[in-house]
Amino acid sequence: MPLNEILTEVADECAAILGPDFGNVVVTRGVVGLYFTGVSLSTGTAGVCATPPPREMHPACCPGLEDVIPPGTLRGRTARSLLEELASPYPLRRAVGLATLNALAEACLRRCSDPGAELRCGVDAFDAAAIAPGQAVVLVGAFIPFLRALKRMGQDYTVLERSPAMLKPDELPHFRPAEEADAVIPHGEVVLMTGSTLLAGALEHLLAVTRPDARVVVVGPTATLWAGPYFRRGVDVLGGIRVTAPERFLDMLAEGAGGHHLFGSAAQPVVLLRREGKSGTVLAA
Repeated sequence: MPLNEILTEVADECAAILGPDFGNVVVTRGVVGLYFTGVSLSTGTAGVCATPPPREMHPACCPGLEDVIPPGTLRGRTARSLLEELASPYPLRRAVGLATLNALAEACLRRCSDPGAELRCGVDAFDAAAIAPGQAVVLVGAFIPFLRALKRMGQDYTVLERSPAMLKPDELPHFRPAEEADAVIPHGEVVLMTGSTLLAGALEHLLAVTRPDARVVVVGPTATLWAGPYFRRGVDVLGGIRVTAPERFLDMLAEGAGGHHLFGSAAQPVVLLRREGKSGTVLAA
């Protein structure tokens, strides 16, 4: 699988910011959990990525030797070497590479801020999307918190998913197969995409078929909190998580934590907002 350009640019920018220190950054712990994969680094930061669902992994009962990074070898590996896994054809390896990149992005955020992005901690990405009543909303991936929020506000929406089995009965009228993305997304005035599209290598294509004036939100623990490469492709809001207590957070992942367990004592939601509108206007705070 070729490394997509967004992740290449994030990795290059992180390496430039960390400078000579980049080559010395090593993994202190890695966890491949039931729902999420996490990596902590010698920088004192941690990153997370959705663990690929079984249907995307090895068809046999257990993964083959090549499907995973050999267990017991993550600790002490350089972050640089794990970034090579971003181009792996094996989803579990890509997940470890992406979690590593997300931990590096957090280290960079602690060193400097992106002048084109405003960081807001404790803010829900759905609220930052600022959806107006009646707008055409397209949700790429059945992101449960967003589905609940859309239903609460009585907002019409279309959700693109691989299988209708991912949706509840009252959500099925809004379902369209993921294969129809190219036909559906251009109609969206607000397009909400899950960070898992990064792991699948689909995000750049989805952004390319999005209408230029749409408000675009990329959200989820997998989303890399380094805004430039996203904003240059039309994203307006980047919503992810900041791990505040790496060891406790990784303990939770090892014990099967799901999305609703992540926030609290070990992590907080954060958003990066585009400071300047796509037309060059300054956005309101």
